[in-house]
This record gives sequence, structure tokens and C-alpha cells, in this order.
Amino acid sequence: MPDNVDPYRVLADIDARARSLSEGLPAQEDVIELWNGIGFTLAGHKFVAAMGEVIEILTVPRYTQVPGVKTWMNGIANVRGRLLPILDLAHFFGLSHKGRTNRDRRVLIIEHGEVFSGLIVDSVLGMQYFPVDSFQSGVADVPEKMKSFVTGCYDRSQDRWSVFSTESLVLNENFLTVAET
Repeated sequence: MPDNVDPYRVLADIDARARSLSEGLPAQEDVIELWNGIGFTLAGHKFVAAMGEVIEILTVPRYTQVPGVKTWMNGIANVRGRLLPILDLAHFFGLSHKGRTNRDRRVLIIEHGEVFSGLIVDSVLGMQYFPVDSFQSGVADVPEKMKSFVTGCYDRSQDRWSVFSTESLVLNENFLTVAET
């Protein structure tokens, strides 16, 4: 470096050029709180169950029919050494499955206290995320028999996702009474 060059000025010049060419920091965006759940279809309607209410999703396992039970109680399956009642959710509500084959159906495994059950649904649509502030209480567009099990809904694009409460289901006396009378 020549004797007449001031090192401080060289560094200051490099700093000034770097700052003039650099982009600013990104603008801070508002963080949106999201609610998430497992999306599924039942009788042509889209539902979502809270993430903490569904402990596992399976293809419909082989099960053994149980005599003397209601028609929506398909049977009992052995899932990793644990007996799992397999219940057809559409038939429980008196509905029919829409446009899906048995191969597409899935079982949502729920566990609330002493109740451990597998609910057959038409299909599972994976995890769904919705802005918390977009929740709408009230029930619309679901079959009458299901309204007491739906806590509200989320709208996204053209779709309405009804929030299905598995907790309300397991507290329902009709659900707990599987014996044919």
C-alpha cells in the first residue's frame, strides 16, 4: 500500500459501497395463528377433527364381526396387541358413503378416557391449517343428525370444513350403546 493512502478511508469507502448496494431487511410480517386438524370426508361432506383428538390413521384393518351389535359396529380388530372396536361413522349417523371404494376408506383412531375406537370415514385429506380468527361458530351444510357433533366451521376457497368433535361423539349415549336391543 502506498504511503499516502489512509487505510481508514479505504475501509470507509468499501463500507459505503457495500451499504449502497445491499438490500434492506425484509419487512416484518404479521404472524397468523393457525388451528390445525385432520381433514376427512364423510357422506360427501368435508370435516376436520382437532389434531389432538385423532391419535392414528389406518387403512381399514381386518376385523372380526361381533354378534348382537348394531349394524354400524363393524367388529373388533387387533391393532398391535390392542383390541380396537371398528365403527362405521357414516352408518352411525344413518348416512351412506359417497363415491369411495372400500379401498379408499380410512380409520381414525380416537381415545378419550376409557373409550378407544376406530372410526371408518370415506377418506382422509391430511393435515389442514386454518387461521384461528376465521372460525365460525354455528352449524350449516351438515346432515341434521350430525349437527350436535359439529362445533363450527372454517371456509377456505370454495370449501367449507366443519369441525367435528370426537369428544362429543364419545360422550354420546347412542355411541356408547353398541348392543342391539
